[in-house]
Amino acid sequence: MSDVTTRALRLLALLQSRSLWTGPELAAEMEVTTRTVRRDIDRLRQMGYPVLTSAGHGGGYQLGAGRALPPLLLSSSEAVAVAVGLRLAASSGVEGLDEEALRALAALDRILPAHVRAEVGAVSDAMGVISRSAPGVRAEVLTALATAVRDVVRARVDYERADGERFERRLEPYRVRSMEGRWYLFAWDLDREDWRTFRLDRMQAVHVSTFTFPPRPTPDVEDLVRESITVRAYETACTVRILAPYERVAPEIGARAGTLTPDGDQACILRAGADTMRWVVLFLAQLGEGVEVIEPPELLEEIQALGRWAASAR
Repeated sequence: MSDVTTRALRLLALLQSRSLWTGPELAAEMEVTTRTVRRDIDRLRQMGYPVLTSAGHGGGYQLGAGRALPPLLLSSSEAVAVAVGLRLAASSGVEGLDEEALRALAALDRILPAHVRAEVGAVSDAMGVISRSAPGVRAEVLTALATAVRDVVRARVDYERADGERFERRLEPYRVRSMEGRWYLFAWDLDREDWRTFRLDRMQAVHVSTFTFPPRPTPDVEDLVRESITVRAYETACTVRILAPYERVAPEIGARAGTLTPDGDQACILRAGADTMRWVVLFLAQLGEGVEVIEPPELLEEIQALGRWAASAR
């Protein structure tokens, strides 16, 4: 790099490091004249950086807020702190924040030097970052998949199902999604030729390729992920109409309990899966609202059997 470019980067880093600098202070730090500082400040402004100037006692130069974020220059220790902070945010369980933090972490991880990346991993492991709210999910799996989503490249995953069977899947990753402390990958399965949802805690290894893929028409990711983990993951699927307004029922339905959609002003439709229909019956009883069974008919028989048992209690 030229001396001018090197000075500009150094000046930008100094302006980011504290809120206000005087001209003489900047000149001393950069070992140049105050006239050179003024010229370099003008160059930064021409490049779009909002460098503000205040006159008088206590005045000086400061980096203001612009329309877009300027490149952030970090030391190695600062990069470690930011990356670990992003991993903490990614495991926070806060709706929306975790996914944004993961995308930012993927962007940062791509440019971290190897020794800094190793230090981030060591600090994260020591703190138990990620694993606290996402049991069994390794940070490298999250980061690798987030990178694949960002770069629109294919990935190969070694996946273990709930029954212990392991297999390999070739995927086009579309989105990494967090729901109630558990992470999922929504992707196009090249072997099944269909959209699929995978739990990240069941991934033993992830291999990200450099092969890009063209965009596909994409369904509603939120609905499909919920459907796959609350209904299609089970052999038994039930649909009922709950005779209560959607707004009253929705807070009682967790992300992994079922999918709920409005059905007029005074009712809503619940789709839920379970290993046995008895679980669905008990869940409906806990809601305490009137229901109409849509399918399967056997669900009504289970509800009536529970009612007979309740009526026989003494």
